[in-house]
Formats: sequence, C-alpha cells, structure tokens
Amino acid sequence: MEAFIIAAVVGVGVGILSGLLGIGGGVIMVPLFRLGLGLEAIAATATSLFTIIPTSVSGMVKHARNKTSVPKIGAVCGLFGACLSPVGVWAANISPDWLIMAVAAVIIAYSAVTMLSKAIKSPKRAGGSEKGHADGPGKNEEHLSTEEVPERAFVASFRFTPALIAKTAAIGIFAGFMSGYVGVGGGFVMVPLFISLLGVPMKLASGTSLTAVCILAVPGVIEQALLGNVDFAIGIAMAVGSIPGAIVGANLVKRIPERTLRIFFACFLAVVAVVLVLNEVGVLA
Repeated sequence: MEAFIIAAVVGVGVGILSGLLGIGGGVIMVPLFRLGLGLEAIAATATSLFTIIPTSVSGMVKHARNKTSVPKIGAVCGLFGACLSPVGVWAANISPDWLIMAVAAVIIAYSAVTMLSKAIKSPKRAGGSEKGHADGPGKNEEHLSTEEVPERAFVASFRFTPALIAKTAAIGIFAGFMSGYVGVGGGFVMVPLFISLLGVPMKLASGTSLTAVCILAVPGVIEQALLGNVDFAIGIAMAVGSIPGAIVGANLVKRIPERTLRIFFACFLAVVAVVLVLNEVGVLA
C-alpha cells in the first residue's frame, strides 16, 4: 500500500508536466521506473506506455475544452503513429537494455536543443505576453508563423494540404515507432516538430500532441501486455495520480507565456537525457 501511495503522489507531478508540456509522461516515468524502481528496460518502457494512455486522455479532454489543441492534426498524426507503434515494441524486445536507453537519451537531447533554439530566437514580449496578428492565411499556405498567428486564428484558418498531410504523417510514423521502442508517448518528438514543420503555436502543440498520443500508444500497449512486460500494479498507481495532475497542467497552459514554456520544456528534456546517460554508464548505478 505504501508503494502504491508513493507512486500515486509521484504520478501527480508526472500528470502536471504531461498536461503542461504535451507529453505523455514517459520521459519522466521511464527513468523513474529504471532508476527508482530498478525495473528492466523493457519492463520500464512497457509500464510507462501503459500509464501514458489514461494520463494523455485526461490532458487531451481538458485541452479540448480549453480550445488549446488542433484535433485534426492530432488525429492524423495519431493514426499514422499507431501503425508503427507495434513495430517499435518488436524492436525493443530484441534490443539490449543499454541501446533502448541510449536511443531515448539521444532523441530527448535533440528535442531539447531544437526547443531551446526556438525559444532563444523568439522575441520576448513586453509583460510576458505572446501576441501576434493574423493575415487570414488561405488554404494554400503550408506554414504559419507561430509569432504572427494567434492560437484561435491558427485553429480557425488551418487547412490540410497534401504537403501538410505528408509532414503530419511523417511525424506520426516517427513518434509511433519511438513510442513503442522507448516507452514514451512521443510528445517530446511531436511538440518540437509540430512547431518547426507545421507552424503550430506552442500553446496548441501541447494539446495536439496529447491527442495523437491517445491514439498511437494503444497498439503498443496491447502488444506489450500480451508479451507480459507490463507491471500493472505500478502502472495503475501512477495513473491514479497522473490523471488529475494532467488536468491541472492543461489549465496552466493559458497562464504561462509561450517563450517560457519552450525554455522550461527544453531544460526539462536536457536533464532527463543526462540522467539516462549517467545511469547507463554506471554513474548512478
């Protein structure tokens, strides 16, 4: 019972970060399960993936109510990602532990650098606000600047073109494979790519990412469960705390400037990457 309570309390923090940053929480849970609970890499990734779904659903619903997501981007990305999630699970089951964690660290570090670069380049508005103006982008425009298009205008004006569908599908395929392989929702991959490739504002990228995670993680979870890799007791305990935490995190999105969100997200990912590397080389063992 004590372990259940501790996991649930930790889950609250995981949920807050999930709802705030648009991640399923796997980038926190995988290191936690691996370092704190001593699970094997495959068990850590499988249990993380299991916990991600209820956490993401909770955050997604709140983002939808707050209108801080682009559902059609999330749906397309999630459907394509769902096709590759089982392939990622298969690859993880035949890979050594160190390789799984190394891949996770590299991808997380790259995402951190990309996000920090975007934050540094973005202008710091007076009073911390992140405002812009919309020129009424038409259907043929394939990239909308996050600094020029307010969130509501972006959602109202966004239209899929063949090029945008291809980009969204590519993001989903990559995130889906990583979801199954590393045991994360793929938000740390999707959020930076939504911003850089699709021009989605940060405050919309988080909720859009959670929409995709809810879809693409399902096949991977089913496969991991059938293989007996999921620790359901730990996963359920984390979910108990992470679900309300995700609601809190989603509510905080509108109150924090976009530039601040980017910097915080980048620093958070950098720390996670370093911790994973230190653990696998034996420094934290």
